[in-house]
Amino acid sequence: MFGIGKVIEGALNTTGDLAGSVINAGGNIVDRVTNLGGKKIKGKVILMRSNVLDFTEFHSTLLDGFTELLGGGVSLQLISATQASLDSRGKVGKRAFLERWLTSIPPLFAGESVFQVNFDLEDNFGLPGAFFIKNGHTSEFFLKSLTLEDVPGFGRIHFDCNSWVYPSGRYKKDRIFFANKTFLPSETPNPLRKYREEELLNLRGDGTGERKEWDRIYDYDVYNDLSDPNVRPILGGSQHPYPRRGRTGRPRARRDSNYETRLSAVLGLTIYVPRDENFGHLKMSDFLGFALKSLSSTVQPELVNLINITPGEFDKFQDVHDLYEGGFPVPLNVFRNLTEAFTPPMFQELLRNDGERFLKFSPPQVVRDNKSGWRTDEEFAREMLAGVNPVIICRLKEFPPLSKLDPQIYGDQNSKITEEDIKFGLEGLSADEAIKQNKLYILDHHDALMPYLRRINSTSTRTYATRTLLFLKADGTLKPLVIELSLPHPQGDQFGANSKLYFPAESGVENSIWQLAKAYVAVNDAGYHQLNSHWLHTHAVQEPFVIATHRQLSVVHPIHKLLVPHFKDTMFINAFARQVLVNADGLLESTHFQSKYAMELSSDVYKEWNFLEQGLPADLIKRGVAVEDSNSPHGLRLLIEDYPFAVDGLEIWSTIKTWVTDYISVYYKDDKAVQNDVELQSWWKEVREKGHADKKNEPWWPKMQTLKELIESCTTIIWISSALHAAVNFGQYPYGGFIPNRPTISRRFMPEVGTPEYKELESNPEKAFLRTINSQLQTLLGVSLIEILSRHASDEVYLGQRASIEWTSDAAAIEVFEKFGKEVFEVENRIIERNKNINFKNRTGPVNVPYTLLLPSSTEGLTGRGIPNSISI
Repeated sequence: MFGIGKVIEGALNTTGDLAGSVINAGGNIVDRVTNLGGKKIKGKVILMRSNVLDFTEFHSTLLDGFTELLGGGVSLQLISATQASLDSRGKVGKRAFLERWLTSIPPLFAGESVFQVNFDLEDNFGLPGAFFIKNGHTSEFFLKSLTLEDVPGFGRIHFDCNSWVYPSGRYKKDRIFFANKTFLPSETPNPLRKYREEELLNLRGDGTGERKEWDRIYDYDVYNDLSDPNVRPILGGSQHPYPRRGRTGRPRARRDSNYETRLSAVLGLTIYVPRDENFGHLKMSDFLGFALKSLSSTVQPELVNLINITPGEFDKFQDVHDLYEGGFPVPLNVFRNLTEAFTPPMFQELLRNDGERFLKFSPPQVVRDNKSGWRTDEEFAREMLAGVNPVIICRLKEFPPLSKLDPQIYGDQNSKITEEDIKFGLEGLSADEAIKQNKLYILDHHDALMPYLRRINSTSTRTYATRTLLFLKADGTLKPLVIELSLPHPQGDQFGANSKLYFPAESGVENSIWQLAKAYVAVNDAGYHQLNSHWLHTHAVQEPFVIATHRQLSVVHPIHKLLVPHFKDTMFINAFARQVLVNADGLLESTHFQSKYAMELSSDVYKEWNFLEQGLPADLIKRGVAVEDSNSPHGLRLLIEDYPFAVDGLEIWSTIKTWVTDYISVYYKDDKAVQNDVELQSWWKEVREKGHADKKNEPWWPKMQTLKELIESCTTIIWISSALHAAVNFGQYPYGGFIPNRPTISRRFMPEVGTPEYKELESNPEKAFLRTINSQLQTLLGVSLIEILSRHASDEVYLGQRASIEWTSDAAAIEVFEKFGKEVFEVENRIIERNKNINFKNRTGPVNVPYTLLLPSSTEGLTGRGIPNSISI
């Protein structure tokens, strides 16, 4: 499959070195073949020109024509990897121009154009190892690749570029691209070393100025762009620690220079990220086609008006089902107002153009086969193991559950659950016996929320801090024993928690109360999931790795080539989120119970973040759901054997780790090679000291002195970007698209006996339930949001795949990657077979939704499966 990336037969040996050359101890390629003097070499350039239907680009195309006639255009100059000039830099060849630009008509839709280029090499030029490109036109283009055919003595040489090239006036130095040969810094051919170093300097910038779209600068900043001054705290620093984000350099706010001004554009599509980190054309089209439906502060007033002319609340569960079966009726004039006010004209055709279907959603999987299965206790517990947030449940190690909150500040926050309360469900065991037999588990959202609960409940939210105890039955399923709902003491935090216990009940008002108790747990879990399991622990913590990789690891560095596919689109989707999702009064605050305290609470959770615990085996051991066992697969034994996320995840983790181990062994022979890699050491130092600056003094950081540390760290980074993000993201709509199953807001407390709310609960439990959770407007906004977040784009690249088949010319690396792809395919088949096994009851449950979130492959759309390489949505 990847043979295209090789030069002609005999040009590469089994380790990927040039057979006609040898790399000496100083890193020089010593030429053993005849010099290439006076030879003409044909090249093929593949690039993408902008859509000609865009008027501005059409205008630029006309100007580009004049540029061509005046002798300008797009020029390339080869750079020798074996012959140096007096300044020790590789010799630079004569300019060669792309041919037939004028006669090549830009495509109506963005697509590839192929151009020929002929290089006239002077005497003693040697092996081409890089090239300069200069864009003399007035518009940018996406340069995909350059391929040199029949280079005498070397055969075919390929340059995998995949970068936007702006007009040359936008750059201080001409753009440079390197052949897709991989080198450690010490092994780089001497003529290319300064070029390699200078390119990294260009990418780092000088930390000043406002970044423009054509800049290629990767730099760091704190989260000071979420709001106007003083509306929300700045995240990043000793008071509110947080991972760093990409710096834009926008002007500072007048009222407080510590804050960055926010963009006025509704969608924030003009927010700066390096151009190559932006969505591609296909991805942007897909994204706009769904995101422009209802996700902005501009559309909310129209939706409020819409709600005001229709019933303001859901009265029964069938009303919610009608969103999927009939759609939410939108008068045509309202639909037009939404479209015209919210959508740029050039994108309006991407919206659903039928008002009757504007707010119609696909039936979520959780209610597709069984409309009431979500209400069962079995499904409530199963989703802790196989739902969208399967990374929180822990084994209970002490009874009753204890709090880690400071008693000097918060008083007694320990659980009030007694053994008498739960003995009915322990199947004859005592609490101590159940703990010793690994039978008791807990979903604990108490400590994370209690310090904020008084403030959160001062908003429109009315909710609790929750603890849920569960018992592991003989058939491998969990059954809930008790739910503890806690509030701060009315006389002050120092007096501890006011807690009440609720127990399973099958009928009557007791069952209605139990259903509400489970709803409060789901509200906690949904809010914690979105802010922490999803946003913080995947999106936010990865951005520093993206930035540091581009600043410190050259494109020809093996670790750069290993990791960069797993960073695709992450900076852009994070920037978009800061503009409209996690910002002050943004969609997440509007649709989740934490409200204006959401990101501040996320900062408190980051205080406990530990990079070493982000790998799956370490996470499972920390949560007590697995123990180390050298005789078990993957080196540990699951204490809940039928734990779909863990079972499938461990296979994916091991497959990734094997690939990383095999790949790294191609380039690093021992620990000393890791220690002597100057780029690698600078990269890891910057990740710690700049990217995660608030964690730089933590003792748990790997020292990056051994092959083991490098392999484990890279495996963890890839795991977070691919499988972990997939597990906590793409199930949002399948499980949370039906809001009663995973409500994100609670609007009133548990009804007390004798109140009108209690009487309503007795007479009309569905209505009382729906009055407690998300309103109609909150439901429409929330479902619209997670529909977009759960959708795969048409150009997605999945685990075990690469966007380019010629990502490297190193034969050994290609060989181990092909092995990786085959192993990923085999894991997928085993997951499919496990889902067919009726003995694994947690894999489908009462709702009959197989656990597919860690199936590696997927098609476009809402599939509930698929592991993209990167955090791209």
